[in-house]
This record gives sequence, structure tokens and C-alpha cells, in this order.
Amino acid sequence: MPIKPFLIHDFDLKGKHATVLGLGRFGGGIAAIEYLSRWGASITVIDSQNEEALSESIKQLSMYPDIAYELGSSPTELPATDLLVLNPAIPPAHPLMKYAQEQCIPLTSEIELFWQLNRGRFIGVTGSNGKSTTAAMIYSILEANGSRCWLGGNIGVSLLPVVDQIQAEDWVVLELSSFQLDALNRIQASPHVGVVTNFSPNHLDWHHTLEHYRQSKQAILRWQTEHDFAVLNADDSDLQSWKTHGNISTFGAITHLQPDVLMTNDSFMISDPKREFQAQLKVPGRHNRMNASAAISACCCVEIDEASIQTGLEAFQGLPHRLQFVGEFQNRRFYNDSLATTPESAICAINAFSQVPVILLAGGSDKKVDLTEFAKTILNQTKATALMGETGSTLAHLLENLNPVESQVASALISHPHKSFQEAFDWAFQHSEPGDVILLSPGCASYDWFSSFIERGERFSELVQCLPDQK
Repeated sequence: MPIKPFLIHDFDLKGKHATVLGLGRFGGGIAAIEYLSRWGASITVIDSQNEEALSESIKQLSMYPDIAYELGSSPTELPATDLLVLNPAIPPAHPLMKYAQEQCIPLTSEIELFWQLNRGRFIGVTGSNGKSTTAAMIYSILEANGSRCWLGGNIGVSLLPVVDQIQAEDWVVLELSSFQLDALNRIQASPHVGVVTNFSPNHLDWHHTLEHYRQSKQAILRWQTEHDFAVLNADDSDLQSWKTHGNISTFGAITHLQPDVLMTNDSFMISDPKREFQAQLKVPGRHNRMNASAAISACCCVEIDEASIQTGLEAFQGLPHRLQFVGEFQNRRFYNDSLATTPESAICAINAFSQVPVILLAGGSDKKVDLTEFAKTILNQTKATALMGETGSTLAHLLENLNPVESQVASALISHPHKSFQEAFDWAFQHSEPGDVILLSPGCASYDWFSSFIERGERFSELVQCLPDQK
């Protein structure tokens, strides 16, 4: 039985009852509740987390007295409801999803509500790695161009509360996760410009199969028309088979593939019309130059001039929790890369410091992805690594069993899996020397020890700031 999507213009919310499944702590659940309440719906919130864990979110909703809460349990049936609103983290196999389908209860989510209400022009960015930085770079370029623009989505900002302020000529740049795209597929929505940075296995704990993950990601292109644009990484072989009705623009670093935007060591070549320019990025690493190539390609699709592209890229300061310099102590530099929740992202971060000894903090919650290449990079390219979280033991096992011939340099010093973040941080500092970089780039999600990558990164920064107290 197909899922019944919720279409705003076919539905009067006044006097209706909505159930929100998964309040969460990132704001999407709060934004959806506020919107539904404003239009006269009564709300029940169901979440398996207890009231203490959700206290901050509940506090933000205190002005809405008619909300009922069912927290700390996992019911198998919904209360009488006219609409089910899903948090993006709720997997397709959730029992209440099946119940809603059987009862023909329409489904929606924060991103679907926003998409249907928004009057602006969409640029959507997805990919297994680099999507947050690429989206933020596009936003910076549009700002430099003088465009009225908005940045939100999976980057951690819900635009639903401000949707009434967005005008038809505005640009809306959204970072879109596979979870959000799976939801947007219900309403057959794809952006005017859809950017795909790359593709590799991720979130298989949620999707269960690589094909379902791929199909969810492909929704960014699936519903495009001949008036839209698909921006694809020419270097990524998986993306070459992705289908779209939009106009394809490519970026990459492999010359013979002739991408529309070619990244070289010190410049960017744009093919139509042919021109070359340089941009001095403030964010380190080859992967960030590839992110910039994707942003350039997207902005060329909407005819942003070269001067604005260069100004926007050079003004971009980087994102919090993405290779963010957070301090220096006793000639050690500390970088918070907590947003690196995939092994590929963490490998890029390590490579960004190829000329400097790296002391790494790695590991976190288990998304059921292969960590073998991450383990090889740890062994070959870090001076020492503190292992943490659910995947700490997995990484330890992989590192113990790597064939010595696969190691190009002396093997890194590897800790035992630590029992706390504080313990891992202390070990990393104790095994560092002046001139080293201490890098939090976990390569895994945060949900074993923290509520989010933000909390994990903030904790790292706090520990760095406390170091002078240890003199």
C-alpha cells in the first residue's frame, strides 16, 4: 500500500489532530509543531526519549499548552489522528509508519511542509560528504552577488518559521540529507538546481541497503524538468548513471573527463565560456577545493558572475565543527571536525594536514558502514589515534589485523577504546608534542555518547579552553 502524502493546499488544519513522531533536538520537530499549532491543529508528540532528554525542546514549546506528550515509550498504535508528522531520523521500517499506511493516515515532515509553502527558488545540495560546506559556499557566493538568500535544511536550521518572509525572487539553499530526500520523494519534489557532491555508502543502519540509500539520494534529481539543472561530480563513477530531465553540469579534477568546472592545483577552469580564475580559500584541503568546484558549477547554472563567485569563496570562513580551528596550547593546534560523521570525511580531514603530525580522536556510533579504509588511513597517516564510542572496538580490531605491508610509514600509536570523551581527549593530549595537530574527526556519528555532532564538537572546544587550567 503506497504512503499517502500530505498536501497542504488540500488539507484544512483547523480543528484537526496531528501526531508528531520524534520531537528531536535540532529544531525541525519544534518548527513543525509551531506551524501546525499556528494553523489550529492540536498536537500529540510521541518520542522514545524521556522528558529529561528532551527538556530543552519541550521548554521551547511551553507557549503551546494544548500539546500532549507520550515520552519514554514505543507504542505500536497511534492515537486518533488526521496527520502523522515524521522526524527525519524515523526509519521507513518504524512500526508506526506501517500503522499509518494501513490506516491511510497522511504523512509529512518539516522539510515537506517548508517545500510546499516556500515561494523562493531552490538550490539543493546532497552527497555523502561535503554537502554542508558546499551549501554554505553557494550561500556565500549568492550573498556576494547581492542576492537575497536563505540557508537551511540538514545544516541544522529550519526555515519553516520564516517561510512567510521568503519572496519569489529569493534563493533558498538547502542541504538535503538522504532522510529528507526520502521524504521529499513522497511529494515528487526536486530543486531547480540539484547538486550532488559524491556518493559512498552511509546511513545503512537507517536505509538497510545501499540501493535504498542511493534511491533516496537520487530524489534530488528524480523530479527535475528540462528547465532545471543537475550539478554532478564527474570524478565519481556512481553518479554517471544517475538520471535527470534537467541540464547536466559537471565539476571535477580529472582533466580527460572534461568537466564544466575543472579544479587544478591552483585555479578553477570554467569551460563555457572558457575562463580561468583563482580563489584563495580560507578552508584547508583538496576536498574543500572540490566543494568549491561544486559551488562554482551551481552558481554558473544560475548565471552568477565570476567576480561574485571569487568574492564569495574567499569570504567563506568555514563552518562550525568542520575543520574549525578552536585554539592553540603549548604549541599544539586543535581542530574541531565533529561534522565528519563518515569515514570519507575524516580521511579528507587527515589529508588536509599531510605535512603536520596528527593526533586523532576517532570513532562514535555505528552506522554499519565499512571502516577499513579509515583504519588504513589512521595507521598510515596519523602519529597517534584515540579510539572512542561504539566503533572504537571495531576500529581497534581492523587496525590489529591490517597487513603490515599495507602501512607505508611506521604504524601509528593506537589507544585502547576509551570509555569517555574526556578520557580520549586526555590521552590524545598526553601523546602529543609541540608542533602537532590534535584533530577531532571521528568518521562516525555522535549518537552513542552525544545528542548531536554539535554537542560533541562543543565538548571538544570546552576541553581545549580548559587546558590552561592544567598548568
